[in-house]
Amino acid sequence: MKNISNLGDAALYCDFGIEVNKKINSEVIKYFKAIKEKNIQGINNLTPSYNKLIISYDLRITNFKELKDKIEKLDIKKTEKVINKKLEIPVCCDDSFSLDIERVKKKLNLTRDQILGNFFNKEYFCYMTGFIAGMPFLGDLDKNMRVQRLETPRIKVPKGSVGITEQFADIYTFESPGGWNIIGNTPLEVFDSSKEKDPNLINSGDTVIFKQITLEEYKNYNEQ
Repeated sequence: MKNISNLGDAALYCDFGIEVNKKINSEVIKYFKAIKEKNIQGINNLTPSYNKLIISYDLRITNFKELKDKIEKLDIKKTEKVINKKLEIPVCCDDSFSLDIERVKKKLNLTRDQILGNFFNKEYFCYMTGFIAGMPFLGDLDKNMRVQRLETPRIKVPKGSVGITEQFADIYTFESPGGWNIIGNTPLEVFDSSKEKDPNLINSGDTVIFKQITLEEYKNYNEQ
């Protein structure tokens, strides 16, 4: 970890550097899990990202200096090893779902088959979840597949939409505004609020592969 600093009145900002890669993100996840295991009094929220960890706390119970000392003394080597999952996510790329495929073709100068071939022939690493509940940020797209966000974001992106932007792919867990380039949709429930302990299907550190399915398979998926 590079440094720990104040963030507002009641939060710590743990900085692991500016790069976005698996090595740095793995360090973020280790600290995230170690702090959760310690159940440190006063901490009320942990927010990990690609290369940062924000720790919110209750000023009535603890303070910046006290928490900083505890975090710096953590032995993350003793953190209980968590086995990350490898998941297969079905995706249908029918024209009704691949809302931005024409835009992506023009931006990348690739054919539809090349785009989908590259997308499905890849293993993705979950760096973080966020923006909307359970939405996974999955890297890393090959450099020839990296495209900027939409110039004008959509007011409504359908639930289950699978999009790409820059080095990441993601899945919209709810209908939401958004500016990612949508190339398909999954029938899989990626976030389930009825599961209080772990509502996310995909968590930081998990790996994902996407499997292309037909429109018929998509329609029948939840009847299996």
